[in-house]
Amino acid sequence: MSIEIIYKIMGFSVIAIVIIGIAYFILSKKMQKSEYKQIQKLQKGTKSNSFSTEVMYQKLYLIYSRIPFLKRYILKLRRRLEILNIDDEYITRRDASKIMTNALAIVLPLVLLTIIITSSNLLLMIILLLFELFMVDIFIDSSIDKKDNELLTQQVDFFSEIRHAYHEYNMVEEAIYQVSQDDEKDVSRQGEKIYEILISDDPETELEKYYDVAPNDFLKEFAGISYLTKEYGDRKVDGASLYLKNVDNITQEMQIEILKRDRLNYVFKSLSFISIAPVLFLEPIKTWAVTNFPFVKSWYFGKSGMIVQIIILLITFVSYILVRKLKDNGSINMNTKNTQNPWQAKVYKNKFAKKIVDKFMPKDGTKEYKKVKDLLKDAASYLKMEWLYINRICLAIAAFFISLIVFIQLHNIAVDYVYTNPTSDYNLIGGQSAKDEAKAMELTKQDNIFIDMYRGKLNVKVEELEKTLQNSKYYKEADEKEIKTAAERIYDKLKIVNSENLQWFELLLAFGCCIIGYLAPIWILMFQVIMRKLEMEDEVMQFQTIILMLMRIERVSVEIILEWLERYSNIFKNPITKCLNNYEAGAWKALEEMKEEVSYMPLIRIVESMQAAVEKIPIRDAFDELDSEREYYRDKRRESNERLISRKQMIGKVIGFAPMICLFVGYLIIPLVYIGLTAMGSAFSAMSSNSF
Repeated sequence: MSIEIIYKIMGFSVIAIVIIGIAYFILSKKMQKSEYKQIQKLQKGTKSNSFSTEVMYQKLYLIYSRIPFLKRYILKLRRRLEILNIDDEYITRRDASKIMTNALAIVLPLVLLTIIITSSNLLLMIILLLFELFMVDIFIDSSIDKKDNELLTQQVDFFSEIRHAYHEYNMVEEAIYQVSQDDEKDVSRQGEKIYEILISDDPETELEKYYDVAPNDFLKEFAGISYLTKEYGDRKVDGASLYLKNVDNITQEMQIEILKRDRLNYVFKSLSFISIAPVLFLEPIKTWAVTNFPFVKSWYFGKSGMIVQIIILLITFVSYILVRKLKDNGSINMNTKNTQNPWQAKVYKNKFAKKIVDKFMPKDGTKEYKKVKDLLKDAASYLKMEWLYINRICLAIAAFFISLIVFIQLHNIAVDYVYTNPTSDYNLIGGQSAKDEAKAMELTKQDNIFIDMYRGKLNVKVEELEKTLQNSKYYKEADEKEIKTAAERIYDKLKIVNSENLQWFELLLAFGCCIIGYLAPIWILMFQVIMRKLEMEDEVMQFQTIILMLMRIERVSVEIILEWLERYSNIFKNPITKCLNNYEAGAWKALEEMKEEVSYMPLIRIVESMQAAVEKIPIRDAFDELDSEREYYRDKRRESNERLISRKQMIGKVIGFAPMICLFVGYLIIPLVYIGLTAMGSAFSAMSSNSF
């Protein structure tokens, strides 16, 4: 480690200590404010003398919610944790604060290390700091997913205890109440909520509200089955309770889902990090290559090296987004984003912005409008049409100006390299001694004087430079050959300096980036649609399980089954909703239209069975094959999940490892080989000419 880096580390440490001291002073002042005093009053009489992490996290939550940058993340955490914690404010704040504290403990040292390593490259430092923001997202999402998976695992034991309690009390609500007394488990709070719904004055309305906030589909199914059993009573099927059979079916579905998630988590455990890791190695690889192979210095510190860096960063960014979309199972916590009043809605309220967005947005009723609307529905996106077009316009504008800034920066890098690169008058393959490097740097400074004299003059000629050199103090004793060589060298540098301006084709490229930015949100939606279609078979098998649970309950009709399917549908939500809306006008016709709209054969068979149940035979007879072949369908679903995970694994590895491959091949191997061979060829040519 060099002395310079040690000084930098010491300097940053001092700055960090000063910042911590200032922060402590500010926080100590804030502790005296009303909110903290109120917490202290509430704690008085109950507070123990020992340190309490619970109280610490509550205080930290208040601090995080006041800091502008962290406030966004803490609110994002709240929205997801509120669903898991059934609006328990204390636990929601504690969990949100705990996750945020752990995230900061990981990210802040990385930020400090990034600033130290990339202090000489401002552009790379900014980009790396932005990528570390993505790491915060990864950590937060993985923490929430972990809690979600823990809840699902607890549900298996919860439903097992429900069996025993139901045998004892023979009443659904009493069984749920008894099992929900364990306050330590997250699932107990869900059980208490379901119990409150079942004993309420209007359980049907309360149940509909719960469907909107339930953490997963299995709790929805359990709540719905419990309500139907309480409302219509239980019955014996093959000598066993129908309610307990349905609870067993939900449990088996959960076990399949847990295995699926475990496999997906294992497959994608490190892919998100692998997809963004290359940006952390750009600067170390450049330093290593230049130190060990000096002949590549001009490439790494020049315009070509920066262009490759930018390409790798773009590939990394796209790969990260696609890997995140690929891992998302699309069924849990889908609507946790701020869909009430996001920044897009605030922009659209502005009259001037609204006029601009309306110019780009297709008119309602047109073919283009329907196409985009269907794409949003198929991708299960929370975005409204106007929000999507605000995203597209903003991204297009950002892409245009960022690309212009990058092009200008590339020109500045090329000019700066001319002014700062040590000038060697021979082809250098090996290393350079300190004495030679100092001499080369002195020559560069000397050349810079003449470059500044003629910079901006496009019609300058070599002969004019030769005359200027002859009259200068640096070349008074030089012969004609030395002056001619120096003039040609300075002329070549001058051509680079005078040509490094924004070109017309770069404006065209910026417009191309603008178009790509405008189309990018649509491409992401299309990718989401493709990923959702991979899960088509899994969703239909879930439909079969739901029908299997409902088909033997008294007073269940085809319309009720459709309502349940719509509630748990994701990919086929639109045709089922349309069928329900048209059901009153004619059940057979509505089902026939749905059958024509979908093309997936297993779902078409379900619709045909519904048509038979509408007019010809009872529901239990129409779906009798589901009961007789239950084991087959369960095994088929397991096998379907295996295929789905294998496909996602294959696609994920290709996308996730693409930036790493581009890094080592495009940024290390190809430059070393190409420039090395070129330098060797030039050296051999020079040796051959000297031998003659």
